[in-house]
Amino acid sequence: MTRFWTLAVAIAMVGYACFAQGGGPLELRPVDGLITKPSAYSVDATLDRLEAALKEHGFMIFARLDHTAAAAAVGLQMPRETVVVFGNPRLGTPNFLKYPTLAIDLPIKALVWQDVGGKVWLSYNSQAYLTSAVYARHGATVDQPLVDRIERDFAVITDAVTK
Repeated sequence: MTRFWTLAVAIAMVGYACFAQGGGPLELRPVDGLITKPSAYSVDATLDRLEAALKEHGFMIFARLDHTAAAAAVGLQMPRETVVVFGNPRLGTPNFLKYPTLAIDLPIKALVWQDVGGKVWLSYNSQAYLTSAVYARHGATVDQPLVDRIERDFAVITDAVTK
């Protein structure tokens, strides 16, 4: 399984490297359901601020996935890019019990990344996207007032983290 992930990351990084070398700085393109905010901080500072803010709001940090380190492990280079996997087991577990396959798409993730020009960004899926695409895919029902509250909370948290 480790070889599979190493190969998958290597292929992704080669594609990224080829794309990035094709011209000037990458253009920030809108991605359906993805919220991306510029950060006034370094990648490390943004990651630390994000994790601290999430913990303060009752979320558990499950993992950091360092794509740059994975690329370096196979001899490739790329700007910093780390995914933070987080969630709230009090909210997620009941959904996983009722809809076990939902766990393939959750918990929630946030991406802190640096573009080829050195600018740092924070990206995450909107709750509207998660409910319309991810929850719907598994036939899971949603608590719309809770979804709206989480969307507002994430906006406040990520604004505080990046500004």
